[in-house]
Amino acid sequence: MSEERRGTVLGFAAYLLWGLFPLYWPLLEPAGAVEILAHRVLWSLVLVGLVLLVRSRSLRTLPRGRRPLLLLVAAAVLIAVNWGVYIWGVNSHHVVETSLGYFVNPLVSVALGVVVLGERLRRNQWAAVALAALGVIVLTIDSGRLPWIALVLASSFGTYGLVKKIVGVPAVEGLVVETAVLTPLALVYVVTGAFVGTTTFRSHGADHAALLVSAGVVTAIPLLAFAGAAARVPLSRLGLMQYVTPTMQFLIGVLVRHEPMPPGRLVGFVLVWIALAWFTVDTAANHRRQLAIPVAPA
Repeated sequence: MSEERRGTVLGFAAYLLWGLFPLYWPLLEPAGAVEILAHRVLWSLVLVGLVLLVRSRSLRTLPRGRRPLLLLVAAAVLIAVNWGVYIWGVNSHHVVETSLGYFVNPLVSVALGVVVLGERLRRNQWAAVALAALGVIVLTIDSGRLPWIALVLASSFGTYGLVKKIVGVPAVEGLVVETAVLTPLALVYVVTGAFVGTTTFRSHGADHAALLVSAGVVTAIPLLAFAGAAARVPLSRLGLMQYVTPTMQFLIGVLVRHEPMPPGRLVGFVLVWIALAWFTVDTAANHRRQLAIPVAPA
């Protein structure tokens, strides 16, 4: 198998595993979202730390200095918000809305690039962003409230990606630092809850405890697969594959969790899907045009 094909397989594996998360988090109930998040942080740090040791890699290559460290702390907070809201959304029967967050996320990332990095959009890209915004407005009118779960997920993960781009830390090393930043709070929550009796780790049997521990494995495996894919295939291909995850989440929400899909909600989603298709086609066409431009000799 060629390296590029192996990378494609790894990429699909990562996005498929992330797409199955709505089936996994309910298995950890009756643990609440904060308890699940705390265990996800703790056991992710343990597992990914072991992966670094096995690979004979260290954290010495991480950026030093006050600004990079503050950015990594910010990344840790952002990913904690993203993970926590996502777990809560899934276990509170809002799987379809969580999928909307990850459908919208690429466009939020583009908007952040314009606002923060000064990037420019073409006319078609602006139109796609506007159409997605219209879809969110339709969803708001249909439900009578802002789809805040989707917006928090999209904005937190989009900002997280922006911070990681600025810092330039590899995925695995970055996760080690981020979980290390969050571990003291997670550890205090888990230990205190165990003594006070407000958490479920000690009170619901070995099977339940093992499922909470498995949150680290479930977090690390798709991340490692994605890191392997990112090193082998073009980012444009990964960008197309990323829609596998929210599509699976949406289908699980509708077909497995039987969440309602009234006409107004469906219209809002269709507008977002059209916007994504429009943006993706325009980006791919521009990429082909750039490749076709001959390079002048030096």
